[in-house]
Amino acid sequence: MKRVLKITSRVVCILMGAIMLFLVAIFTRQAFVDKRINNDYSEVYEKEKYVNAVQVEGIELVEQEISCGYATIEMLSGLLDTPISEEELYALNDNTISTALGNGFQDEMNAQFTNNITTRCSNLTNLQLIDMVYDKLEQGIPVPIEFAALYETEEESVWTLHFALVTAMDVKNDLVTIYNPYGYIETYSISEFLEATRYDAYEDMEYYFRIAFAMGIFDKNTVYMID
Repeated sequence: MKRVLKITSRVVCILMGAIMLFLVAIFTRQAFVDKRINNDYSEVYEKEKYVNAVQVEGIELVEQEISCGYATIEMLSGLLDTPISEEELYALNDNTISTALGNGFQDEMNAQFTNNITTRCSNLTNLQLIDMVYDKLEQGIPVPIEFAALYETEEESVWTLHFALVTAMDVKNDLVTIYNPYGYIETYSISEFLEATRYDAYEDMEYYFRIAFAMGIFDKNTVYMID
């Protein structure tokens, strides 16, 4: 019996050690990613390219009833001439939410908008993200994003991982406009916008989310390019 307990204790120690090494490795990797993507973007305020504000008009705000991913797709659907509602998306997916993860959102976009190709771009640097969003808005196409959003009611205020739609950017006046499926149109400074897309804005993030980011289940500075 003592021998069995000794062997069991040794196995547990080995497993615990392996888990600790794994966690150290993935969090170290994430620290490198965080440092790389959080680069200096101050040059955008001086670049002639960004002098003009860019905006996509004609988007109707949709307040989510089923999921933020489906609501974001519904907002895009009219502009892309393929109207579809949250409810229809939910039914098409056997009453499940296909957009819970980023790859699922990309796949759903490509399934619904067959005349366009949507590409998920993740772990962009701050400069890359600003540049890509600006260029796409200049082309007249809004940009779906993943970001940290505060869900607020009279009873609670909770940070969430969220999908939304960027419809305008005015670098000169330091403004980014977001159509948020929680039911409102928001304006962010560029700094606030990037803090949200990097999830730095997410206060006291739960440890399981931190592990999910470190494992690559979720990514930061993520946008969806519609071509």
